[in-house]
Amino acid sequence: MKCPFCSYTEDKVVDSRSTSEGSGVRRRRECLECGKRFTTYEYVEEVSLMVIKRDGRRQPFDRQKIIAGIIRACEKRPVSMERMEEIVTQVERQIQKKPDREVPSTRIGELVMERLKALDDVAYVRFASVYRQFKDVGQFMEELKGILVKEKPLIKQARRKTQKNRKRK
Repeated sequence: MKCPFCSYTEDKVVDSRSTSEGSGVRRRRECLECGKRFTTYEYVEEVSLMVIKRDGRRQPFDRQKIIAGIIRACEKRPVSMERMEEIVTQVERQIQKKPDREVPSTRIGELVMERLKALDDVAYVRFASVYRQFKDVGQFMEELKGILVKEKPLIKQARRKTQKNRKRK
């Protein structure tokens, strides 16, 4: 394995364990040249999936593209890298269960958005804004309103608790 820091090709495995879903192996490695540590993931190679893009082109499924999009959406958010990897694994598992070897990119995007919405609203809106290609601010605001409607009861409940606590003091 090539070290991502110094490109040396010799390393030692410091720790090895199954991923949370049991579908792969997470390994902590240490470079024998620079001494820095890095993480690698190993997965069983499945039958190749093809992704049908919006314009009809087909490309091989690439989990790195999904993780890159999730990382951008979760930038400066309290979401661990492990949790982002879990989302990608869940999405990949779900599309692998289908008998079709071709999956529309829109389906992959919807699956990612479902999980991001449950995880972090800001990351969800960031991902949705790129994925859904909002034409104007109005479309973007409609999406935000949907989230705010869901949050209003929680906000009201939190305000009531705060007011009760103030009255007790």
